[in-house]
Amino acid sequence: MEQFLLKVEGMSCGHCKAAVESALKEIGVETATVNLEAGTVDVAFDPQRLSIGQVKEAIEEAGYDVA
Repeated sequence: MEQFLLKVEGMSCGHCKAAVESALKEIGVETATVNLEAGTVDVAFDPQRLSIGQVKEAIEEAGYDVA
């Protein structure tokens, strides 16, 4: 299991939080914790199934920018 803390721009409400968590769950991220105040997403995933690039891409496809 790998864990990363990503800085994500553009999240401001519960809908944003739900959209990011849903997008990550769809690709198989084990856990995703969104912190709206800090503008971060803490993710844990199996590196044999996903790459950090795929995680970032899923967040960007949901409409948010990964810094």
